[in-house]
Amino acid sequence: MKLAVCAQGEGLSAGVDQRFGRCQFFVIVDPEKGELISSVRNASAEASGGAGPQAAQLLSGLAVEAVALGNVGPNAATALEAAKIKIYIGVEGTVEMTMQKFKEGKLSTISEATVSSHSGMKGNR
Repeated sequence: MKLAVCAQGEGLSAGVDQRFGRCQFFVIVDPEKGELISSVRNASAEASGGAGPQAAQLLSGLAVEAVALGNVGPNAATALEAAKIKIYIGVEGTVEMTMQKFKEGKLSTISEATVSSHSGMKGNR
């Protein structure tokens, strides 16, 4: 399985990022094996608009099956659902810690946005 974790940097030791569409990297891991697959720079992090749906499209193209994040806006949530990418919340600490929580079943799934499309908090989508 491919799980993308929203991160501030590359690799398993990178700190997680609560933002989805504007996180700097997606660290792709195989939680069953506990292995790093790759770290992918999120080109939509600097987009003027539509960062969430663009990030969802990126993950879909990488054949990611699930994403672990802190917050997701409605457009991104819809795009992830359309791409059949499961959304998990509860990221904290490092990518490795989040991967372990996922493996232990300690992350919660959601099917809708955690923030409004115009929450007033830039970067929460």
